[in-house]
Amino acid sequence: MQSSQYSKHLASLVARREPFAVATVIRTEGSTLAKTGFKILISANGEVVAGTMGGGCPEGPIVEAALDAIRNHEPRVLRIHLVDTEQAVGGTVRETDPNEIWVQTNCGGALEVYIEPMVPTHRLILVGQGGRDDVENALVHLGKLLDFEVVVIDPTPVLSEAPHELLTSSEVDARKLALSTNDYVIALTKGERDVAVLEAISHVPVKFVGMLASRHRMKQNRDELAKRGVSPEFLTAMHSPIGLDIGAKSPEELAVAIMAEVIAVKYGKETPRANPA
Repeated sequence: MQSSQYSKHLASLVARREPFAVATVIRTEGSTLAKTGFKILISANGEVVAGTMGGGCPEGPIVEAALDAIRNHEPRVLRIHLVDTEQAVGGTVRETDPNEIWVQTNCGGALEVYIEPMVPTHRLILVGQGGRDDVENALVHLGKLLDFEVVVIDPTPVLSEAPHELLTSSEVDARKLALSTNDYVIALTKGERDVAVLEAISHVPVKFVGMLASRHRMKQNRDELAKRGVSPEFLTAMHSPIGLDIGAKSPEELAVAIMAEVIAVKYGKETPRANPA
């Protein structure tokens, strides 16, 4: 594959904010069709979208290891033994190292393959109502401090610290934002735009959706969203009241409570959920 085509596929994955992995041959021994420097791009659904391993090297084990690397956000180095049936079966039975892989083929050599997962940065997307909002301001600071890529969508923001990206809009365009499971959305819309914002987000698989609102207001929002056909799964998954119950009172403390809940979701930790009713 020409380098321009490879680069085009890579750029497309990055633009869509999709996780993927690059598997590169870094060393060969003996007879192999794959040569040092050969590489493939592997999507998060296990598809080889670009590149080659020479046509003779089985890609199945490499794809499986790549998917594991994407899930765990950890690179791996595989040593792939390309041997006959008897050696492949015997090696597989004896082997305890998951990075030593025995494959039946006629090549007779061995490959070392470096697998690098490429996972998009987690984004914290804050949807503001406009004007000064001390909670929004504190969340921008904390989000950046905690290594999130902070995006603010706010028609008239008043911020003391610039986010990584600022969209001065009153609407949330989920397609343009390329929202994904690496995104954490917090709505600070204070009533008027609640339903429109939540409905826009309901059609995409974000990791976290939360809204700073009273229980009464959120019940009204949920009822209206249900009337509009928003799925019960989305309504149940919404975090509102948002933030862990740590007794927070000031805007800065509220931001800490909110980010604590975001971090818990990021790492798959169960936390007590407030009753939304």
